[in-house]
Amino acid sequence: MTSARDGCSLIGICLGFFVVLLDATIVNVALGAIEASLGGGLGGQQWVVGSYTVAFGALLLSAGAAGDRWGSRRTYLLGLALLAGAGVACALAGDLSQLLLARVVQGAGAALVTPCSLALIRQRFPEERARARALGGWGGISGIGLAAGPVLGGLLVDAAGWRAVFWAVVPFALLAAALVVATTPETPRRTAVRADFVGQTLAAAALAAVTAALVAGPSVGWNSPAALTAAGAGLASAVGFAASQRLVRAPMIPPGLFAQRLFRVAVGVGALFNFGLYGTLFCLALYLERTLGTSTRTTGLVLLPLTVVVAICAALSGRINARTGPRVPMLLGLGAGVLGSAALAGMGAGSAPVVVGAAAALLGGVGLAMPAMTSVAVSAVPPASAGLGAGVLNAARQAGGAVGVAGLGAILLDPAGRPALLGAMLVVAGGYVLAMLLTVGLIRTP
Repeated sequence: MTSARDGCSLIGICLGFFVVLLDATIVNVALGAIEASLGGGLGGQQWVVGSYTVAFGALLLSAGAAGDRWGSRRTYLLGLALLAGAGVACALAGDLSQLLLARVVQGAGAALVTPCSLALIRQRFPEERARARALGGWGGISGIGLAAGPVLGGLLVDAAGWRAVFWAVVPFALLAAALVVATTPETPRRTAVRADFVGQTLAAAALAAVTAALVAGPSVGWNSPAALTAAGAGLASAVGFAASQRLVRAPMIPPGLFAQRLFRVAVGVGALFNFGLYGTLFCLALYLERTLGTSTRTTGLVLLPLTVVVAICAALSGRINARTGPRVPMLLGLGAGVLGSAALAGMGAGSAPVVVGAAAALLGGVGLAMPAMTSVAVSAVPPASAGLGAGVLNAARQAGGAVGVAGLGAILLDPAGRPALLGAMLVVAGGYVLAMLLTVGLIRTP
């Protein structure tokens, strides 16, 4: 039976990931106001989201290893400090470059918090069923951050301007830190773990360059020197990263980590999950405001059903997972993602916002897959490598999210320059179909 101290510890751990998701989603409905204030056009809006997710995804591998080496609790608290401090810097930014730099620091904080939250849960709840329920709580409470982001952002932008969305994360980060300090012990330290600076640099360069190519292509031309240079740099960095992992003494990704098929499937599904979800949130916010002409507050309310359903399904996933294993909630969730994105593909310039919200809510059922795939990944690696395994999974997820925002943004505008959902949502549906096929392969694995 879970004690009150265990419950407070779980809340503190989950609040950190709540802050990460709130920071990732609250900004979507503020993009129009940020552009009006600081400029930057569509590319600037993509980078306001992308600078956070690129830094988040690129640093997750090192962050997981840092948690294993220095202690997950210590690393988790450092991440919260970066999230809060950079949130203040975002709110005070005087131009777009300052805002983007602060968003990069926020992404670094999110990278430290996410794998360490999972490692702390693994240590605090060692029994498998208790851990599955704790992961369900992690998904549910953090899912509230996903749900609260758009509507809270809409209300704050209307009431106090776009800077208020960055002030909002600070008190939650401070509360999470206080609870973890009071209730959660430090994890064992693996002092033999070494930093892979070469691999980290190449991984960050690859993700940033690919994102830059996808953002630049529509505005300057896919055959332009800028787009081709960015794409070439991304490919070269990716190849260099893969080669470095075979050559350095302490690679970011040990060669044997992907030997477990369950882990490989979870990582692949995770990348596709965030590709669709983060990309859809970005596209819907622009479509609602630019094509349908909704206000910031109405945009947040239309997105609310999607994020609420994600949060509810994430909470239910832990219970289903504890009873049936992870495959059932993964297939149900991804199937909902296919149906919802297909429904959104049919939305046009004359669609009613309430109908868009209903279709988006159907897509929100994909939340069933999130804690289940996390459970697969965390359980597939040795306990001593829990931080690294969680880091790899979430690095794949955030890389998928960064590519989703940039890639779907690249095909979002119609010939008249207005956001249109057809092409982007068909791509999302295809991604979720691929994720279902990967999960079917998981089912066949003994």
